[in-house]
Amino acid sequence: MTSTRVLVLNSGSSSVKYQLLDMRDNSRLAVGLVERIGEETSRLKHTPLHGGGATRESTGPIPDHEAALKAVSAELAKDGLGLDSPELAAIGHRVVHGGKSFTEPTVIDETVLAEIERLIPVAPLHNPANLTGIRTARALRPDLPQVAVFDTAFHTTMPESAARYAIDVRTADEYRIRRYGFHGTSHAFVSRATAELLGRAPEDVNVIVLHLGNGASASAVEKGRCVDTSMGLTPLEGLVMGTRSGDLDPAVIFHLARVGGLSTDEIDTLLNKRSGLIGLCGDNDMREIRRRVDEGDQQAQLAFDIYIHRLKKYIGAYYAVLGRVDAVAFTAGVGENAAPVREAAIAGLQELGLAVDAELNAVRSDEPRLISPAGARVAVAVVPTDEELEIATQTYALVARK
Repeated sequence: MTSTRVLVLNSGSSSVKYQLLDMRDNSRLAVGLVERIGEETSRLKHTPLHGGGATRESTGPIPDHEAALKAVSAELAKDGLGLDSPELAAIGHRVVHGGKSFTEPTVIDETVLAEIERLIPVAPLHNPANLTGIRTARALRPDLPQVAVFDTAFHTTMPESAARYAIDVRTADEYRIRRYGFHGTSHAFVSRATAELLGRAPEDVNVIVLHLGNGASASAVEKGRCVDTSMGLTPLEGLVMGTRSGDLDPAVIFHLARVGGLSTDEIDTLLNKRSGLIGLCGDNDMREIRRRVDEGDQQAQLAFDIYIHRLKKYIGAYYAVLGRVDAVAFTAGVGENAAPVREAAIAGLQELGLAVDAELNAVRSDEPRLISPAGARVAVAVVPTDEELEIATQTYALVARK
């Protein structure tokens, strides 16, 4: 097809992140962010990446997502990249929750919109904002293919033994309670890029992917297909995160309600926004936590130790699930940049064939790289994620087939 550009939109409740890519060479033409939508102090930051243009910023009221996307279109137009360009092939939308219904990228129509809306109860913070962005973009370019790429899709290959919770089946089915998993575009991209780093095909490689950012998740990827993941019905389950607790005894919730007198909303806020690292030591920035650890701060040390303990448990569990592991890949903000986290997570796992070379681990780079010693039985890798490129790639591949 002659049109080769894809605009990737990630619409939040009060923000829109965007990237425009040319799929001929996967190059970025522009990136930007609109934040604080609906406030007097809304801000748009736009960076053209072709021709050496400078970043442009503007502040002022942007009342809604329609106004935000019109402002984005105006900024792109200044660089000759507007939404009316005939070179724009499609718009790809990040959608957090696709449930069991969506197992692959999907061209958006009214039926698809209705199903995304039906899934709002299991993603009340994300799907409504995603829908707003989709509807706004469709109104601006009704003639253009628009594609939903779902965070959950990569994890729909999990067997029922991994996806089901051990609760009454009829209740689970009625309320769609199961493990869905999230960060799927990242896990898909990183597992494939890790295989490429090893010089092997994805279907020949078993990888444990550790997506460690403010939100964090692990996945077991067998021959290119996810067979288990740490997040569940919501992104709360699994690893210790910046502000989320991850795994805990469900009875903690009953205890807080019965003994503590906390409401459902208060418990929700506690576990999602006041737990994890920030709940343990008051900071959710790993750089600050490590600074405090180096200064002898015992509370920061405990938070770090709990974080690493949970991470080790998942590495071990997914090693057992896969049976054979070819690589462990660290990615996202913490995974890519925090050498002490990588070192501590792998320490003591030599019997599993896992080790980190201190010098290689200390290197900072934006390129995929191995940090395990030469000849290690299991590769340990740092693989920068690129969720926007993954969304654009899936979007373009779908519309190119039409």
